[in-house]
Amino acid sequence: MRHRVVAVGLAVSARRGHLKVFIGMAAGVGKTYRMLVEGHAEQEAGHDVVIGLLETHGRADTARVAEGLPMVPRRRVRYRDTVVEEMDLPMILRRAPEICLIDELAHTNVSGTEHAKRFEDIEAVLDAGIDVLSTLNVQHLESLNDHITELSGVRVRETIPDAILARADEVVLID
Repeated sequence: MRHRVVAVGLAVSARRGHLKVFIGMAAGVGKTYRMLVEGHAEQEAGHDVVIGLLETHGRADTARVAEGLPMVPRRRVRYRDTVVEEMDLPMILRRAPEICLIDELAHTNVSGTEHAKRFEDIEAVLDAGIDVLSTLNVQHLESLNDHITELSGVRVRETIPDAILARADEVVLID
């Protein structure tokens, strides 16, 4: 059983959560699908699992495998003249599940949220003692950015420092 101390209404943990990253060489290789399958396995083992953020990219199989896992609704954030849906970090921290599934580690958040990048949101979740399962494509690693640009002719704008992946407790290659 995890012991938590509550400060200012948010969960703070005596232990840092564990980060497991599903990494792939390209979009569509099954990272999100595998993350959801593992989420179901953890739920069946009796753990409190919640989807913090899911991007199905219109894939029916991915949406289908998410069924049965509770999901934190996205929050609506006004940005200039439009409303954007983003992960609801404060709600995840209040909900305080044992395990949170958060897709797309390298995502850039819209202005008006707590952090500029999703990996920073994930750091806050881990600091609250919540384990996180997340996904990443290799082209989003900063150290590979120039190589990816050279090979593809396209510069990837959403990147994460390699140190974020290095701090993961487990990395699973999905090919």
